[in-house]
Amino acid sequence: MALLETFAKHPDDMNIHEYQAKELFAAYGIPVPAGKAAQAEDEFETALDAVSSDGPVVVKSQIHAGGRGKGTFTDGYQGGVKVVKTREEGLAAAKAMLGNTLVTNQTGPAGREVKTVYFSEASSIAKEYYLAILLDRDTSTPVFIASTEGGMDIEKVAEETPEKIAKVHVDPAQGLQAFQKRRIAFALGLDTKEQLKQLDKLLTGLYNLFWEKDCSLVEINPLITTPEGDIQALDAKVNFDANALFRHPDVQAMRDLGEEDPKEIEASKFGLSYIALDGNIACLVNGAGLAMATMDIIKHYGGSPANFLDVGGGANADQVEAAFKIILSDPNVKGILVNIFGGIMSCKTIADGIIAAARNVDITVPLVVRLEGNHVKEGKQALEESGLPLIPGDSLADAAQKIVAELKKISA
Repeated sequence: MALLETFAKHPDDMNIHEYQAKELFAAYGIPVPAGKAAQAEDEFETALDAVSSDGPVVVKSQIHAGGRGKGTFTDGYQGGVKVVKTREEGLAAAKAMLGNTLVTNQTGPAGREVKTVYFSEASSIAKEYYLAILLDRDTSTPVFIASTEGGMDIEKVAEETPEKIAKVHVDPAQGLQAFQKRRIAFALGLDTKEQLKQLDKLLTGLYNLFWEKDCSLVEINPLITTPEGDIQALDAKVNFDANALFRHPDVQAMRDLGEEDPKEIEASKFGLSYIALDGNIACLVNGAGLAMATMDIIKHYGGSPANFLDVGGGANADQVEAAFKIILSDPNVKGILVNIFGGIMSCKTIADGIIAAARNVDITVPLVVRLEGNHVKEGKQALEESGLPLIPGDSLADAAQKIVAELKKISA
């Protein structure tokens, strides 16, 4: 499993853009280069004036995906991050990016339209580092990850040179301690008095941001030292726990719906956790762990999941119907697997939702349903009496094999 997935990756995270993350950094005393965002061409001049009048400037496409610098626009323009020497070059680069579609190794072939361009002051770099704080789900504590190999994919570093990664866990009851800051400084090789002072302030700000804003990840890659010995956050990535957004209206205001799948937006309106994938077997499951297991077993039997969809432990029939509508709005879906374990939720509720969805939505793809647990007899009876052309699954393995087999029949 990838390093960051081991600790913090979760379908209920909310992302923001780099320019928004750097605004938060500045508010928490984390040093960042001067920068200004622009959403229209008539804002470019003002943004450039706020950054630099004559020095080098970095022009950055703002999308929710990594690999921007190595990305390619659909019209052939190369690179979503450009370092330019003159004002004219900066304006030209920004015009080439804004409104264009950028394809990176994280966007998929469809790419993402660039609706915001960020102008940033160029920094002289003496050394690059990696620094992040996120949640270790194994210990339920925040953990700092630090490495001298900044500017690189941290997953690659973890795989090839794991000894270059340091992890420092923080007890949330005690908060970040001085000895932990020194351990991070030692791991990064920072030892001058001035750098230790700067890092102390940066780590305090980083931890406070993570804790106070209910973040799931705060990442700086790269963190740099300049030739003068100053420390700066050259890049910034911040993810938030979407389950805690009700406490942070200021964070909710940063949400860019244009960067999210419309199906995921619709799901959030009904309190459903939905992530679109590139397979053809849709999953409707209650519980994140069970949903992950369902996707795994579909893959095990040769299928490909089309989504992660957790209806939660207390979903009602309306939510189940909404889940079906969202699933069927994906043209890639060729079959559906419903896997419900009735703990808090009643299997009868799920059955009622399936029946309601069938009456209001034209379900033309194979549907396999596996129910177990609370009120399972009532649920199965309701489905049998409904007359729906569904296929019952006796177990999770049986259900997965049956839906994969049905899709093989279709493609044969």
